Order: sequence, then structure tokens, then C-alpha cells
Amino acid sequence: MIHAEIVSTGGCVPERVVPNSFFSYLVDDADNWIESRTGIRERRFVAPEVSTSDLATAAALSALANANMEPGELDCIIVGTSTPDMYLPATACMVQKNIGAKNAVAFDMNAVCSGFIFGVETADNFIRSGKYRRVMVIGADTYSKFLDFQDKGTCPLFGDGAGAVILGATEEKRGILQSVIHSDGSGWELIQVPSSGSRCPVTADTIASRDNTFKMSGKQVFIFATDVIPRIIEEVTAKAGVNISDIDYIIPHQANVRIIDFISKKTGLAKDRFLLNLDRYGNTAAASVGLALDENIRNGILKPGQLLLIMGFGGGLSWGGALIRL
Repeated sequence: MIHAEIVSTGGCVPERVVPNSFFSYLVDDADNWIESRTGIRERRFVAPEVSTSDLATAAALSALANANMEPGELDCIIVGTSTPDMYLPATACMVQKNIGAKNAVAFDMNAVCSGFIFGVETADNFIRSGKYRRVMVIGADTYSKFLDFQDKGTCPLFGDGAGAVILGATEEKRGILQSVIHSDGSGWELIQVPSSGSRCPVTADTIASRDNTFKMSGKQVFIFATDVIPRIIEEVTAKAGVNISDIDYIIPHQANVRIIDFISKKTGLAKDRFLLNLDRYGNTAAASVGLALDENIRNGILKPGQLLLIMGFGGGLSWGGALIRL
């Protein structure tokens, strides 16, 4: 039986560090106000001339180098993003050109902050079917380009970044053991950029009213996240036939430390089993899981043989997870 294993990972964050004090114009004692509510101390913002494809390209090249792999060996490139370079063409095609992966099919996937997980599920199915043997999944977003910097409830939360993984076919029983993805379109209005497409095209009026910027109903999203994350853990482990206690580490979507605290208490899983970089990067949307995966493989916390659960949730509404034997 064919499984999809992790061949290598890569990541990229911008050089510019944006501390909480940057938002002092919005709220008094911004350092304490933001960190106490979210766990975020700083985040990274791209320079004006840098786009999502630039970060995705850097993460892709890092993953290829770590795998000692030539770009031509890739069969497929999936970019999970909700902040593409353009409405069209796909950002993945730009990445394909940039890295010289001439033999790969390339396409984007928009599941907002769940984009990396949805991409991993898709890549896993491609590999298990025998269609492709080497698939690169990249989660990349530049939310700093679309934030409303007058909205203290959203703009301090986000940062920019990209995380990549190369999945390869193996006949060994390792890699992705089980994965699930879900959507609930009844909640699509909770996370949106109202003026950004054919429903409400960008005009001078929508720019003036800031409808071309990111909007989120924070309290409802918190309720949603704390409901679905325990269900992800239970569903994936049940389908894989393993106990929750067998999981060595969990990499969740990095949105808010309060969500992780809640989940830790609700599931009984110790907080130190959740691998977080939220304090340094903020919510990097589709990039968050891939960035944390790359970081913890490189720093040696994640080791071969361990059982890892990655999971995400976001706009759509969307959520999912994958159980991986490293």
C-alpha cells in the first residue's frame, strides 16, 4: 500500500519584525494588551514590493534544498493561500516558474487558514492513488497587505510567511496515516474580505469604507475553533485506530493562545505537546502549520518515528487535520 511521507520541509518569513508596540496608536499599553489576549509578542510583515509568491518561492527552494531534490522531480505544486498575487493566474504557477519545476502541474487552493491542511489532504490522495510520486504543498499568505489598520480586533493578530512540505510515495507504513477535511458554508460570513471579487468588486467607495480589507467576527470564530479542534483530534485518531495519548506532538493552526489553552484543558493533552510559534510570527494564516512543521523538524524537536497531528481551521468555514508517522 502506498503512503505519503514527509520528504522535506522549508519555510520563509520576512525580515521586518513588527513588535506589539507598533500598534500603540490603537490601544494603550499595546504590548500587554495584545500579548495577554492572544499570546502574540511580534510578527513579520513583508516589504511593499514583496508578494505571496515571493515567500512561497523561498519556502519551496528551501524544501528542495533540504531534500537534495531537483525542481524537475516534482509532479505537482499546490499553494494554499487566500492572499494570492492576483485574482488570476494562480500563484502556484508563478512559483512553478520561479523554481523551474517544468514537469509539475501547479494550482492554488483557497481554504483560508485551513489551506495547508486541505493541500496536504489533496496531495495525500494524489500519491495514494499512484497518480503522482512527489508533491509539494505550500501554505503562504501576506495578510499585512489586506488588513484594516484601524481595526484593533484584527490587525494585531496577523503576520506574513510561507511554509512548504514535499510529500513522497513510500510503501513503508509511515507518513500520513489518516486525514480529514470539512467545510460549513453556513458560516462563510464570519471571515471575509467583503469587496474583493465578483460579488462586490473593488471601487473607490469600497476602499473608502475599508470593505476591501479583512473582516472577522472574533467571538464567533473562537466558539467555532474551540468546538471543531477537539472533534478533529477525536475523528483523526479514531479513524487511524490510535489513542489520543499516543500522539507525541500537535501542530495546530497558530491563531490565538487562548484557543490552545482551552483545547489543552478540554482534551487533557498537556500544553507542552502543542508546538507553537505564535508569539514570534502571529497568525500567518495558511502558512502557520507549515512554518511550525519546518521549524520543529529543523530544531530537532520532531524526530523520526514520532506521531504528529497537524490541524487547521479557518474561513469558509473550514477545518481538518492529518495524523503523520514521522
